Amino acid sequence: MKINRYQDINTIDGEAKKDYIDRHSAFIHCDDSAKKGEKFKVKVKIGDAYAHPDDFDHYVAWVQLWDGEKMLTQATFSTGILGGEANQAEVDFYIVPSRKMKLTATAFCTKHGLWHSDEKLVEVAE
Repeated sequence: MKINRYQDINTIDGEAKKDYIDRHSAFIHCDDSAKKGEKFKVKVKIGDAYAHPDDFDHYVAWVQLWDGEKMLTQATFSTGILGGEANQAEVDFYIVPSRKMKLTATAFCTKHGLWHSDEKLVEVAE
């Protein structure tokens, strides 16, 4: 299966291609550092400037959060979860870190496949 990745949409010609790339890409929003053993919030949002469809045959089916090659957690969505309206699917994950993390998010669109975020480094202090 092909893994799609985000690329800076400011470098792309054509609004349709910018829309396609942005609305399928996973974006990680969290602090750059965490405390060992304390709950840490990581928000994953699909799309930044553009909304993703929420149709019966075209929606974000799931979002996963990874630390390196270890899957930490997953959220699964059903069609219509966003009211059938285009929107940015998003989920807040809460994890308890024990060491430095290299977070990535993966999302699956039922029509356009697998999308992988950029890596987000998180330092973990005692």
